[in-house]
Amino acid sequence: MLHRLFANATPAHAHCDLYCGVYDPAQAKIEALSCLKSLEKYHDSDDDHFKARAVIIKEERAELVKHHLMVLWADFFTKDHFDQFPNLHQLFWEGVH
Repeated sequence: MLHRLFANATPAHAHCDLYCGVYDPAQAKIEALSCLKSLEKYHDSDDDHFKARAVIIKEERAELVKHHLMVLWADFFTKDHFDQFPNLHQLFWEGVH
């Protein structure tokens, strides 16, 4: 049945799930900078409660960094990107681990 339904379908070709311009690595960068600032504030404080909150916030932001990087990895990059930037795989591997 599905074969008949899609028999006359025209293939669509795109390198992204969405239209170009939607994916922005700046989101990952903003969250990564938040991680760094949280660590700085952690080290500058003597308040144990504040330090605990800083760790929680840093971990939440780190998960967002991983999320944004994985979206770029899975939905945006093409073979052309890897040809242009040969170290892209290693950079992303380090970014999500």
